[in-house]
Amino acid sequence: MIQALTRSLDFPNLYPDSDGKPMADNTLQYRWIVLLVSNLKHLFRGQTVFVAGDLLWYPQQVTTPPAPAQAPDAMVVFGRSDGDRRSYKQWEEENIAPHVVFEILLESNSATEMLKKQQFYRQYGVLEMFFYDPKSYEFLGMVRSSQGLEFEAITPLNFPWTSPMLGVRFEMFADGLALFYPNGEPFNDPDIIFEERDRLAQERDRAFAKLRELGIDPSDL
Repeated sequence: MIQALTRSLDFPNLYPDSDGKPMADNTLQYRWIVLLVSNLKHLFRGQTVFVAGDLLWYPQQVTTPPAPAQAPDAMVVFGRSDGDRRSYKQWEEENIAPHVVFEILLESNSATEMLKKQQFYRQYGVLEMFFYDPKSYEFLGMVRSSQGLEFEAITPLNFPWTSPMLGVRFEMFADGLALFYPNGEPFNDPDIIFEERDRLAQERDRAFAKLRELGIDPSDL
């Protein structure tokens, strides 16, 4: 008991909610992060899938800092419900690791940094990882084999290519990377998704109001 109390006093926050780094260094990177997160959330709406951007993921518990962690620009976790989290602590999520992660690269990202991220994602169970530089259009994907040991490299030479986990199609055009829904529609501008969400919410509210006018409680349906 004394040892546990001492540890708590020495290290009051083993799992900080922020790594102290900005979400994005420029508007281009920010637009891509929002594009990915908003469209992936839209793709998996109504399903038990957690999608987040720039959220710290802690794969294992520790007794002393620093705890191993990464904050992918976007991540998708199947089998975990959507909702707010201050960080993704894997041991509190039925020990389910993120299945898919995206990194939007900048000129300031070194090759060593990206290699460390790849090694981290390999070690802690990510199945698909994608790295994209929206300025140079350089792209690299790494997809774990069905045996779960080796990774297959995915480059624009493989395009058009469809993610086994997401069902999303990747293509490269003269103006850069483009992603497509399983139905063939391109990923939308986030503003369009938000407008559609608001329109559906308004239609739902009008329908509920009409039911109440008829003496019907929508919660009973």
